[in-house]
Parts: sequence; structure tokens; C-alpha cells
Amino acid sequence: MSGNGEAGTPRTEARNVEGSAFVLSRGTVILFAVACGAAVANVYFSQPLLVTMGHDLAMSPALIGSVVTLTHVGYGLGLFFLVPLGDLADRRRLIVAQLVLLVGALAVIAAAHTAVILLAGMAVMGLLAVVTQTLVAFATSLAPPAMRGRVVGVVTSGVVIGILLARTASGLMADLAGWRSVYLTSALLTALLALVLYRVLPSHSDAPPASLRYGQLLRSTIALFAEERLLRLRALYGLLIFAAFSTLWSSIALPLSEGPYFLPHSAIGVLGLIGVAGALAATVAGRLNDRGLSQRTTGIALTLLAASWLPLAFTRSSLWALVVGVILLDLAVQAVHVTNQTLIYALRPDAGSRLIGGYMVFYSIGSATGAIAATSLYTVAGWGAVCTLGAAFSCLGLALWAFTRRSTPDPVGK
Repeated sequence: MSGNGEAGTPRTEARNVEGSAFVLSRGTVILFAVACGAAVANVYFSQPLLVTMGHDLAMSPALIGSVVTLTHVGYGLGLFFLVPLGDLADRRRLIVAQLVLLVGALAVIAAAHTAVILLAGMAVMGLLAVVTQTLVAFATSLAPPAMRGRVVGVVTSGVVIGILLARTASGLMADLAGWRSVYLTSALLTALLALVLYRVLPSHSDAPPASLRYGQLLRSTIALFAEERLLRLRALYGLLIFAAFSTLWSSIALPLSEGPYFLPHSAIGVLGLIGVAGALAATVAGRLNDRGLSQRTTGIALTLLAASWLPLAFTRSSLWALVVGVILLDLAVQAVHVTNQTLIYALRPDAGSRLIGGYMVFYSIGSATGAIAATSLYTVAGWGAVCTLGAAFSCLGLALWAFTRRSTPDPVGK
């Protein structure tokens, strides 16, 4: 049967290589979203726990800071070396295998009694957490072209919620049962998800695996950037929007923990709940993309992203201004992110994992750039300079859209 309407309401089908029908139901799409959120949350759990971890394992401030660094290094390596495997192997088996290994890494972290074991566990956990992107590529491949944007939007909303709530959840759990309980609980949840996904997901999507050796697969990921102008453009958008995103979220705790607010970490973590509004943009942007409005969606979202820094600049004098700015920024970032993924997957569905993995490398570069620049700049020049930096990243994205929109028209209706 053919799908019609929203991705979450009707039932749509994709056919695997053997020809049997797989029905992409509302429940399956939500399952993809939950699994993505749970996997990516592991990357961010540690941020409110660093001080506690350091005291428990007698780690120096410099060494405890490397927990976050190694996690993100592992994630970046996984984007390039693991995600492309989705075009080569059975995605269901690949996803389940990564989740099972992730359970092991989380268990090692939960049981770590030395700094070396903790850091090694964090690096491996980051490497395996890229199963999030394999899940995104798989969900995208199972969606009919006319509904691809909506499916990507729903799944991406799970990623957004996972990122934004990870810090809040880990802080609350650590207060109740210690920091190790965070990773033990995540290991149990991940094991459950591995079992459910193994039983629910089909063996193949409608695109057959690439007939490439592993080395050729990695080289072809790089070659795709040389061949596809739209991929290069959307990767640059991704770098700039996540640089702006990271500029805010990596530094916002600094002014809020100082005068006049002196907010505790638990109160600062509530901001993640406000940021969940970005998940709404993910679903709306998906629908707009399915209507052939990709360029308009990108332009409006980038305009909102640039505008968000005006209320954010008044954070020290008004928490309401901060709330407005957070909502605008998260709405804008997720709208562009969904549009990017929808468009680049449509370029070469047979190379979906390589396209999304390569694109997400730029996401990681942008996130790291924003975090390092924002925290360093705050120390030297204060919150106003941080907002100027975020606005600069946002305006660069808007300028890029303005100069290229006529040469990259919306795709013809599906």
C-alpha cells in the first residue's frame, strides 16, 4: 500500500531487496526517534558530572576536561569510519552490533575505578554513539520520497530531545544515585533498544548495499564531496549553524552561574527543556521540504537564527529574553538541519550513510569550533562578545544562502 499524509499517522511501506513489504508505521518512526535520542545522549551525559567524576577518581582538572574531548574525538572518528558501513552492510545487523558494543562501553564507564579506564571507555562510547547517524540513514531509506522530509523531521526531533535533555537527566540521576547510575541505566536502556530494534527492523532497505571494499567506501565518501555541489553547500550550512548552536550551549552556564542570578546547575539544566521547542521545528521543516520549499525554509530559519542573538544579548538583565532567544535559536538550527539531511540523502539514496556521515563530520567541526571559541572568548571579553560570535556564525550562514539560493533551486516535486 502507498503512504499518504503525515509520517506519524498513515502507514507507508518500503521494499527490501528480497521484495517483501515492510510497513513503516508511526510506531516504527517513533522507535527510530527514541533510539536516536538515547544513543546521542550518551555523548552529553558527562558534562554536568565532570566535577563529581574528577573527585571520585582523583583526576586533575586538566585530565577531567579530556573526558569531553575524547568523547567527541571518538564521535568524529565514528562518523567517518563507522557510519559509511551502512552502505556496505545489513543496516539492521550493523545497528544492533553497535548497540551491543555500546552497552559494553557504558558498562566499562559505570565500573571504572581509574582515570585510564574511564577515558578509554568514553572514547569508545563516543565512537559507537554514531549509531545515531546509521539510524537516521536507515529511517530515511525506508521512507517514500514524498514523505522523506517528515520522517527525517520526526527522527531528528528524537536527536534534538536526546541532546538537550541529556544534561538535565544525568544531573538529576547523579544527585539521586551517583554518577555511575547514569551510565548503568543507559546501558540497560541500550540493551533493551538493541533487542527491540532487532525484532522490528527489516534486514534491508529498498537500496541494495554498495559493492565496495571498506577502503573504497571511505574514499568514495570523500569523492562525494568533490562530485556533489549541494552536499558541499549543505555541509557548510551545517558547520555554521552548529557553530552558532554550540556557541550558546557550551557557554550559557557561565553568565547564569554568576551575578545577578547565581543559578545552580540543576536550574541551568532546565534550559534544556525550553530548547526542546527545537524538536517542533524538526517536524514542521520536514513537511515544508516535502512540499518543495527547502530554500524558503532555509532562508527563514537562518534569518531567525541571526535574530535570536538580539534577545540572547540581554541574558544578564532578563531571563525572559534568554528564553525567547533559546527558542528561536533551536527552532532555526533544527529546521536547517532537517532540510540539509533531507536534501543530501535525495542526491544519492544508494550512498545515504556516506552522505549523512560526511555531512555530520562538518557538524562536529562546527560544534567543536563554537565551543572552544565561545568559552575562550567569554573569559577574555564577556557575554557580549560571545553573542557577537554567535551572530557572526549565523550571519555567515544567511549570507551564504543569499548568494547561492538562485543557483540551487528547490528540487522538483516528487
